[in-house]
Amino acid sequence: MTTILLTSLVVCYLLQLILQSQLGVGRVNELFALSIRGLDQGYYYQLITFQFMHGGFLHILFNMIGLYFFGRVMEEALGSKAMLRLYLLSGTFGGLLQVGLGLAFPVPVFHAPVVGASAGIFGLIAAFATREPNYPISMLFPPVTLPAKWLLLIEAAITVGGIVFAIIQMGGNAAPGAPLVATAHGAHLGGMLTGIAFIKWGSWFRASWPFRSAGLRRRASRQPVRTGMLQAIRRPRKSAEELPPAEFISREVDPILDKISAHGIHSLTDRERQILEAARSKMVRR
Repeated sequence: MTTILLTSLVVCYLLQLILQSQLGVGRVNELFALSIRGLDQGYYYQLITFQFMHGGFLHILFNMIGLYFFGRVMEEALGSKAMLRLYLLSGTFGGLLQVGLGLAFPVPVFHAPVVGASAGIFGLIAAFATREPNYPISMLFPPVTLPAKWLLLIEAAITVGGIVFAIIQMGGNAAPGAPLVATAHGAHLGGMLTGIAFIKWGSWFRASWPFRSAGLRRRASRQPVRTGMLQAIRRPRKSAEELPPAEFISREVDPILDKISAHGIHSLTDRERQILEAARSKMVRR
């Protein structure tokens, strides 16, 4: 799913450039970028299309880097479908918060058309930090290592600060054809809040998290995730076949049985079906 999303971002960006050359930047923004005006006109699809548009090459490049690293690790932990739900919900609610700020405050920057995958990616980062708050993240820019929860707090502080600063300054450019250079801090904040809620309070999503005591649950003493922005570095772990039967069942099988109870056997991923087959083999050997 991460690969599909990355490919979709590239294809949609190329289509965006083609349409802009034919229709003009302003018209394309009016149709597909998220804006209060667009929603007033009934263009509700903008809540999805804006997530696949970007304001320039560097914009899409950095978003793809974030999606590549955090998307992979969250897909491994949540499964493809749940990761996609998290990503799109974070982008959608992030967009809604940005629009809400525009309705609440007469600040031009909140009325500018919004584009980018950042809100969805902030949701992935927030979900990771909520699930693994003490997992070390090594940044290349700047070259520091810090727990995931501190990375999230720093990003939240920057985002809230950006919103407050915009309100105080009352500045920005809201013209439909203007270059999309303003940072949509409201969308970022909405994405983060959605990611936190997805993990912390979304109990109906938890059955999609098959590795409650495995998967992402690594201790801070292990090698850090490097981002780079982010490069995931994993340590080898015991395979299912190497685990003692009791540990194998509690760590690998029980979460899958919970998932079947909540969502049915059709919801299992290929890896989960392989684990159940391994469990059956172990029981036969006993």
